[in-house]
Amino acid sequence: MYIYFFKKLDVWKEAIQLAVKTYKITDLYPSEEKFGLISQMGRCSVSVPLNIAEGTTRLTNKYKACFTTIAYSSSLELLNQTIISKELDFISEDNYNNMRLDLESMTHKINALRNHFLNS
Repeated sequence: MYIYFFKKLDVWKEAIQLAVKTYKITDLYPSEEKFGLISQMGRCSVSVPLNIAEGTTRLTNKYKACFTTIAYSSSLELLNQTIISKELDFISEDNYNNMRLDLESMTHKINALRNHFLNS
């Protein structure tokens, strides 16, 4: 089976794991949030690895950088939703801290990938 380039990227692997973690954590949220934070957090957490993958298929580095910028933006969206979740006591302190650490690691790597595309 062919291994696509994006599957070799650590940042893509981290993004996949964070999306899975997001779904597991939001599964514990109140059911009335199904169409609120749960839905939004799921969509933006999935957007990160999708945009990283899509960006790697683009022909120019400018377009590759554009998709990594979108992935970065989705990461910050997820960060803000995580902060709101903490303020609403939907997420435990441990889960909040773990999400923050994961997001910080991932956004640094996304930014490094973006800079690589911009400087190549």
